[in-house]
Amino acid sequence: MREEATLQAGPAQVAARLDRLPITRRHRAGVVTVGLGLFFDMYEIFMSGVLGAVLADEFRLGRTATSTVLASAFIGMFLGVVVMGRLADRFGRRVCLLASIGIYATFSLVGAASVNAPMLIAARFLAGVGIGPELPLADAYLSDLLPARFRGRYTAWAYTVSFLGVPTVGLMAHWLVPVSPLGLAGWRWLFLIGAAGGFCVLLLRRHLIESPRWLASVGRTEEAERVLRGLEDGAGLPRSPALAVSHAPVTRHTPEARPSLTPAHRRRAAMMAVFHLLQGIGFYGFGTMAPLVLAAKGFSIVHSLLFSAVTFFGYPLGSLASIPLIERMERKYLIVGTALAMAGAGLAFGHAQDKVTIMVAGLCYTAVSNVFSNAYHVYQAEIFPTALRATAIGWTYSLSRVTSAVMPFAMVPFLNRFGSGTLFAVVAAAMTVIAVDIGVLGPTANGRSLEEVNEPAGAIRRSTPGHERRADGPRPRIRP
Repeated sequence: MREEATLQAGPAQVAARLDRLPITRRHRAGVVTVGLGLFFDMYEIFMSGVLGAVLADEFRLGRTATSTVLASAFIGMFLGVVVMGRLADRFGRRVCLLASIGIYATFSLVGAASVNAPMLIAARFLAGVGIGPELPLADAYLSDLLPARFRGRYTAWAYTVSFLGVPTVGLMAHWLVPVSPLGLAGWRWLFLIGAAGGFCVLLLRRHLIESPRWLASVGRTEEAERVLRGLEDGAGLPRSPALAVSHAPVTRHTPEARPSLTPAHRRRAAMMAVFHLLQGIGFYGFGTMAPLVLAAKGFSIVHSLLFSAVTFFGYPLGSLASIPLIERMERKYLIVGTALAMAGAGLAFGHAQDKVTIMVAGLCYTAVSNVFSNAYHVYQAEIFPTALRATAIGWTYSLSRVTSAVMPFAMVPFLNRFGSGTLFAVVAAAMTVIAVDIGVLGPTANGRSLEEVNEPAGAIRRSTPGHERRADGPRPRIRP
């Protein structure tokens, strides 16, 4: 074990100074910049669904090869989420937000130049490695930075920006796929647009500030103080007393002394693991499978892309609707209610046959699903401690990427064999289990500081050869 004498700030001091702030220009800039990165996460995810049939025709792919193309990005997302979450807790939120969007933009550009299916699959996989961590990194960063009373509302604004990417990719696919602007296939233009947007976001993110909560949690108290003073000056508030510091040894995150979750937090992680294994079926399953469901109902590729684009407008509309709800209604109950509403709308979509019913049911599904999505993105960041927030979110959220990667292999044959009505009955069952999982096991979090939400579950543990370090000193080590 290696220990260094360094300055250490109390989490309560950092939290109090952050939570007393109004929303400043730096907060708004962070929300917009993070939201723009999330825009391309949604753009990439839903591009898989709208281009599935197009790419199969372009490269003359069979069913298995088509599923591999669709799944490759999600497999990359899984790997990126797992790795980047750990790196964000060790090296900081800002540097990982920069790295993720840079990797995505680079390999989206490679994807646009793909000459065969293997090259496309590899490019989609590596672009997924980059863009996959965007959502858990955004959740950790925004929950760290935003004052408690504004945390839900402004995170919902970031996701509202992001969900504009869903109808955008739907409409662009509808307009570009039938034509070849400048002699370049429409699907290649979609990849180029993603790459160009990613590089623009990378430039904007250079101005992001690091999370003062994270800085204090790793002993970089002087840097945390500078960030806090900058925010207070920007708000026009009198400066708070400087962070109380101690020269007591701070244990570094070596293999022998790394933070770990308490049993209570591990139970929360298990709850979110069940949640994410199933929410991928309901949330991403609709976006990935809707065009294929419409094709199975007898609609042409062009018409199915148009219907998808119309129903995809429910994503930003639902996200906007979440903004007045997300602070007024306890988030765990908002998740429960919207999960059950998605189950009902999905059944209606699966059994619909006429155009109007299909579009209305699809629009309702996507609108409700984004109230659901915004609520859980805020919620999952609130229920884990700062030093392990990105790791815990990343690990549990990665399971939704596994589900999303498996879906094309499992759901396409299931759709072909049993039909859309049975397919969406499975979706409804998954959403019902989610409602029970969160409703029974989830803590409440609205309007409370992150430290208060996590204090009843116990401080994080830093394992040493014979003891666990806590805020109140060492005690005998208890192995999980």
